[in-house]
Amino acid sequence: MINRIVVGAHYGLKDWIAQRATAVIMAVYSVLIAAVLLVVRPGTFEAWQGIFANGVIKFLTFLFFVSLFYHAWIGVRDIWMDYVKPTGLRLSLHVLTIAALVGYTAWAAAILWRL
Repeated sequence: MINRIVVGAHYGLKDWIAQRATAVIMAVYSVLIAAVLLVVRPGTFEAWQGIFANGVIKFLTFLFFVSLFYHAWIGVRDIWMDYVKPTGLRLSLHVLTIAALVGYTAWAAAILWRL
């Protein structure tokens, strides 16, 4: 009998699609925000604040950050699974990565909705 290790076998296509989708969201947002910045040309804090006072821009910016963090999670998780062999260390790295990314998401929300 051959022992097979099937770690991560169920990710595949779903994660590939998720990474492409998040990349598209980030690319579209980057073009949109660049266009807004070229038109508005904010030179003061108040001008920057005015751009992000718009609920749509605020939501799209938050969507960008959520996409960025999910995109990062997929990539970093795959690195930990491929290159870190001790299970305890790999689990610890997964937990630390998740904690950091959730913290970054909360921080982004706090910044955006504090404006």
